[in-house]
Amino acid sequence: MADAATPETALFVSTARAFLDKHASLDQVRALHDKDLSFDPEWWARAAELGWTSLLVPEQFGGGSVSGDGVRDLALVAENFGHTVAPGPLHPVSVVLAGLADAENRDQHATTIESLMAGETVAAWAVDEPDRPFVPQQPNVTATPTGSGYRIDGVKHRVEAGAESAVVLVVARTDEGPRQFLVSTDAPGITVTPQRSLDLVKRYARITFDGVTVETAAEVGTAAQACALIDRQTQIAVVLQCAELVGILDTVLGMTIRWALDRHSFGRPLASYQALKHRLADMKMWLEASRAITAGAVADVGARSPDAALTVSAAKSYLGEHAGPLAQDCVQLHGGIGVTWEHDLHMFLRRITLYRSMFGTPAEHHRAIYARLRNAGAVA
Repeated sequence: MADAATPETALFVSTARAFLDKHASLDQVRALHDKDLSFDPEWWARAAELGWTSLLVPEQFGGGSVSGDGVRDLALVAENFGHTVAPGPLHPVSVVLAGLADAENRDQHATTIESLMAGETVAAWAVDEPDRPFVPQQPNVTATPTGSGYRIDGVKHRVEAGAESAVVLVVARTDEGPRQFLVSTDAPGITVTPQRSLDLVKRYARITFDGVTVETAAEVGTAAQACALIDRQTQIAVVLQCAELVGILDTVLGMTIRWALDRHSFGRPLASYQALKHRLADMKMWLEASRAITAGAVADVGARSPDAALTVSAAKSYLGEHAGPLAQDCVQLHGGIGVTWEHDLHMFLRRITLYRSMFGTPAEHHRAIYARLRNAGAVA
């Protein structure tokens, strides 16, 4: 997705890769699936010690990044997650920390921020809702003012790591527009129902809020800031997905090229046949285009560019359209072994398929691009 431009960044990335290869290999992912586990909390605490959870947090709160660009460093970690389809709540914890760290009232959430950075607590972003497209700024879940805070009612679903989280950051509708609230998952009125996914270890939850009361201290950011926070968190969520997908595509294409070179037919390597060369060339082009468009989105989000929403949607729509066919071609080129449970290809294809529908489908992002360009006067 992006080069490690400095020796410090190169060391950070190589350390992350070595840790994942040792403690989150494909065999270990299969073992977690066999035990019906999403991730090992002790493993996540060790991962947090490597600094993965501090990259989007200001230094005064104990955070900081290696390169000075936390989004870029985090995307490099996510890309390495893709090489082993690693477990762990990197995405939801990072998105929640992005919201807490940018909030004007972040001082009152300092304890939660510290706990998340230490890997002691897991948090989830409750933004998606059942039977609706991804519209984070238009939640159906409501937050009604009470004498001392708010009453939250409604349902969120596909909340990553929702069942493993101690707190959730809930996007809700108020009279002032969308707001976010930090809510404990053991609060009275909350029902957390685990949801399985196509992925072997990714777990989600449906969370019902039935008269859940919170104090005003649960507010994250001000009413005026809420929309900007939600936009920022959405961008972080999508670029992390795209970065991980780049790592996945790089891995499956590499596996397929090695297979085509090693496997012989009629005394010749499969890779020597012209028809397969053309297919591999197309796949390589899709991979490099995915890498480039993701790098552009990461750079814009890191720089808080006004065009960040546009480039993020462009990246998600492109990868959403090309990642699946690329992986399917890799399966096909492997022949019969590619569709077996024992082969690792399906583990990557599962996550690609899952991510295609999370935080907006390619079609939804295409419409978002059109709407943004039309509003800017760039569409005839």
